[in-house]
Amino acid sequence: MQMRSLLMVSADGEEAIEQARRSQADAVVLDLEGMATTDEARSRLRDRIASLAEAGRAVFLRPNGLDTGLTRDDLAAAVGPRLTGVIFPRMEAAGQVRELDVLIREQELRNEVKAGSILLLPQIESARGLLRCEEIVLASSRIGGLSLGGRGFAADLGVPRSRDGRELLHARYVVANCCAAYRLQAIDAAFPSTGDAAGLLADAEFAKSIGLKGKNVIDPSQVDAVNRVFAGGD
Repeated sequence: MQMRSLLMVSADGEEAIEQARRSQADAVVLDLEGMATTDEARSRLRDRIASLAEAGRAVFLRPNGLDTGLTRDDLAAAVGPRLTGVIFPRMEAAGQVRELDVLIREQELRNEVKAGSILLLPQIESARGLLRCEEIVLASSRIGGLSLGGRGFAADLGVPRSRDGRELLHARYVVANCCAAYRLQAIDAAFPSTGDAAGLLADAEFAKSIGLKGKNVIDPSQVDAVNRVFAGGD
């Protein structure tokens, strides 16, 4: 399954989720990370996942990190037959992948989902994670690709996120190369501005030209352009 566009929305954003449902995004990512009202958002996750899946969207969960102690409960609220996969923030080591694999498998068994069917897309958001990309993709058979987190990666470098993404250049090449080597999907970082159509187009075209296969997006207005750029593969 090629994913040209992955639209990130807050898991408790009812209006944003409805907009995502009506969009042509290949995938919608329901984000729980850092949410203050996690319990309320969790209580409605299954209904929202079902609604998005019925509209033809692949649905991913972005849970809270392992260091928060919230990951297991986040997964318990979301894993089921309609969930396509998990995009996991700030992945930095193979050991994290293996720990997460166990947690996902636990919920697959509890919710009558075929073991191993929930995809995992580690998100690379730090220099340390980038150095360990190959170890990360080899740590679990459920890895479907890598997703580059632009804002987090720039913050880890201690530099601002720029329009042309020059601070991400090396990371983009590494993610594209690692995924090509293991036949996985390489997902580019989101373009940071929602009102710059020319910048978005140039950013997506560059990403495709170096081997990235899809792109995170932060607003439905970005979906159509990204889909056009990444349509048809090479």
